[in-house]
Amino acid sequence: MAKRRKGRPVHGVVLLDKPYDISSNSALQRVKRIYFAQKAGHTGALDPLATGMLPVCLGEGTKFSQFLLDTDKTYQVTAKLGVRTTTSDVDGDIVSEKPVDVSQEQLFEALEHFRGESKQVPSMFSALKHQGKPLYLYAREGIEIEREARDITVFRLDVLRFEGDEVDMEIHCSKGTYIRTIVDDLGERLGCGAHVSALRRVGVGSYDRKDMVTLEQLDALLEEAKERDVSPSSLLDPLLLPMNTALAGMPSVCVDEESARFLRLGNPVNASGLPTDGFVQVYIERDVNEGNEFIGVGIVDDNGMLAPKRITVIDPQD
Repeated sequence: MAKRRKGRPVHGVVLLDKPYDISSNSALQRVKRIYFAQKAGHTGALDPLATGMLPVCLGEGTKFSQFLLDTDKTYQVTAKLGVRTTTSDVDGDIVSEKPVDVSQEQLFEALEHFRGESKQVPSMFSALKHQGKPLYLYAREGIEIEREARDITVFRLDVLRFEGDEVDMEIHCSKGTYIRTIVDDLGERLGCGAHVSALRRVGVGSYDRKDMVTLEQLDALLEEAKERDVSPSSLLDPLLLPMNTALAGMPSVCVDEESARFLRLGNPVNASGLPTDGFVQVYIERDVNEGNEFIGVGIVDDNGMLAPKRITVIDPQD
């Protein structure tokens, strides 16, 4: 007899506003406990230094976390000019200190270098892995690992404030872009050094920052449920975003019940309206008043058929 999972089968995405100075995994575990969820996963770690948007996928929603990991991100960052550190952020040891004599014209000219497509060498203090270990673990031991430059794109870089030795910026960039590296490189271009003094992620894919919720808000709902003597799920679950919100921009296709059954058994099916290749959202076509039912992600195989990639398995009784 299979061991019953602890927790309840709740499915969706919580758009958490991660607080400062805790790890993404710690934040994830707190959300999982608050929702009493059987399964949870996040979509790319934020440093303890960083705050902001951390989509937490619950239940079958975890099957689609990779698609959020691969999407573009938006950050707000404060660069402190004049001080360069070992980690390119406020937690590192000071490497150099230089006077800051930078005009707005010089700043804007330097920032032009970072817009658009470029190559970036990841920081040794990143979570990028080498032989199964994050680079920052090697860095803490004083070990330098050779890193290959990676293709990145900065779609937008706006200066929000420039006062004295501080620059606030909002950066919309492709996956795998290290904001600390941009700030460190900016400091070198300006000849004075720089490091990140504050970092906040305000966008992941198409998610809106206004939909973020804090751990304090979730805890307050738990307390409210207790005071009102109602199920916590009645107050918490309305905050969940649908699983398919992780797939914004991906083409979609509808299939009938029989095809859906074949997909759930791992078999490819014929479907009309497929693109020539790539991933597609898959829905069971329903009556117009019901709305189509999302069942996961398929991929167009070499034969032009729809093959299952990530298909949900949800008990109708859940």
